[in-house]
Amino acid sequence: MPCQRVGGTRGAADQFQSGYCFKEEINKATSPPYYGRGPIQLTGQSNYDLAGRAIGKDLVSNPDLVSTDAVVSFRTAMWFWMTAQGNKPSSHDVALGRWTPTAADTAAGRVPGYGVITNIINGGLECGMGRNDANVDRIGYYMRYCGMLGTATGGNLECYTQRNFAS
Repeated sequence: MPCQRVGGTRGAADQFQSGYCFKEEINKATSPPYYGRGPIQLTGQSNYDLAGRAIGKDLVSNPDLVSTDAVVSFRTAMWFWMTAQGNKPSSHDVALGRWTPTAADTAAGRVPGYGVITNIINGGLECGMGRNDANVDRIGYYMRYCGMLGTATGGNLECYTQRNFAS
């Protein structure tokens, strides 16, 4: 069965760039060999190393496990979702309202909501650069999934003006 893209705000489903449909990053040339793999697109050697240590697998030597072994794939996604890294809170803590922004976060425009979760996951590519298609798509998918589940989206959905955590 082909990937079903279900969300967004820009029109027909085939107009979207992504949408939780791919087990591997489309443009692998951006960060070989540690390009995005898995449900949350684990990216970068340090993330492969940290996630691998956490789940007891050598993902640095075998990064393809994240896209070829379903158990490893979802274990790394859950690890990423649950684990605070550096100055980033865990996405889980943000989603549950357990994260309180520091003064530096507030100054950077990082406030609780879906926008800061996007910043945690993909801030360097989507946040702090104004309105962009990737972020519009991500918000659209999120809103669609919330609607399907019958739950509210909450506030602060975008990260257009948030500085990413790496800056």
